[in-house]
Amino acid sequence: MNDDDLQVRDNPAASRIEATVEGQTGYAEYQLNPGTITFTHTRVPENLRGRGIGTRLIETGLALARARGLEVLPVCPFFRAYMRTHADSQALLGAAGRRLLAQPS
Repeated sequence: MNDDDLQVRDNPAASRIEATVEGQTGYAEYQLNPGTITFTHTRVPENLRGRGIGTRLIETGLALARARGLEVLPVCPFFRAYMRTHADSQALLGAAGRRLLAQPS
């Protein structure tokens, strides 16, 4: 799969970032609150896993937070794992997000 095959977009009506590939959709659900975006759940269809789709969902979600000046609350374990290993993303965390990252997986 090359990047041209993967379409990632924000779907605010469904409160999720969506990635469509081969007619299937993976997504990262979020909740918006004043000043904060909480990522609650990420799902990629099983037959599409291991192809970087989840990472693209996370990167798009974090870019959205950055563009809107929102703090990230990574409730989703997949978001937490990504943010633990990508120090540049941790600037988006508020105090509550940093506490979540400090918890064991």
